[in-house]
Amino acid sequence: MQFGVATLFPELMLGALDHGVVGRAKERGQIELSLANPRDWATDKHRTVDDRPFGGGPGMVMTPGPLSAAIESLKGRLPDAPVVYLSPQGRVFDQAMAGRWQQNGSLVLVAGRYEGVDERVINALVDEEVSLGDFVLSGGEFAALTIIDAISRLVPGVLGDPSSALEDSFGEDGLLDCPHYTRPENYNGQGVPSVLMSGDHKAIARWRRQQALTRTRDRRPDLLEKADLSAEDNVFLTSPGVS
Repeated sequence: MQFGVATLFPELMLGALDHGVVGRAKERGQIELSLANPRDWATDKHRTVDDRPFGGGPGMVMTPGPLSAAIESLKGRLPDAPVVYLSPQGRVFDQAMAGRWQQNGSLVLVAGRYEGVDERVINALVDEEVSLGDFVLSGGEFAALTIIDAISRLVPGVLGDPSSALEDSFGEDGLLDCPHYTRPENYNGQGVPSVLMSGDHKAIARWRRQQALTRTRDRRPDLLEKADLSAEDNVFLTSPGVS
């Protein structure tokens, strides 16, 4: 999987992506990262990449020239990559997007700063605008890191066990994950559900599925509307006394 990021803070991206699952995937060549700093295309001695907005108002806006050049340099390296601008005005990122972009094999992310970027850059070069949620960050770098991490987990071979990504929240069935337990068997007066100690793999699988169903119903009922539910799942959810 190849990622390109247009960012004013390439050192921030590199520092964060050198660790954990993504760091190991980079070392093995399973993911590749290309960075482009718009300041490298600024034409004045101060390497200016922002200016005051037309019409007045607070803050500054990223100017179109340097940012466009940075994006175009990444597109030159990744010609088949969709260009995604990270913006609170975009569609909310989800697991389906991560899967679609992983299948594409390459992705260019644009991390804005200040009050935003000149709209003409979006009109000319951006394929999608994407948000992490209904809040505002100081810049798009942390959103870019989140998306890179989410997609990298789906790249074959990145996770030690390929089924891990499928069984996570928002996996193939669209449900939240079930509870997990490990040693010690008793901790601060709390034990482990007996079914998990039974060795009955069918009973364990059924318990985990039912826990995922009830957790999704209670915490994110909107997900049930598009989840891949079996007839047995629906019977369980509508059974009296299920809580």
